[in-house]
Amino acid sequence: MKHEVCPRHPSGYPCTCAMGNVYRFVEPVVLCMLRENGATHGYQLAASLQQHALTDAEIEGAAMYRTLRRLEEHGYVRSRWDIQSMGPARRVYSLTRDGRKHLDE
Repeated sequence: MKHEVCPRHPSGYPCTCAMGNVYRFVEPVVLCMLRENGATHGYQLAASLQQHALTDAEIEGAAMYRTLRRLEEHGYVRSRWDIQSMGPARRVYSLTRDGRKHLDE
């Protein structure tokens, strides 16, 4: 497979942008981050998401929040509102026991 060069990358850098939005890669990244960091605000997850990406394609925050909602619907993640911290209420996400099993799979 030939990798094309795109304006996002330096000359000669192999580009995987043609892969498109590989949304399924967001799920293991989010699960790993929750396992490593414990209960985490969505904003904190979004801020460090790209550092843990599996490809050089940008992971959009909206994709992360869609993934978190889907993971919560399946019982792999749980969330609660943090109203104790200063500022506006923020949702805190944590990995469930089933989420750990799903990540191991």
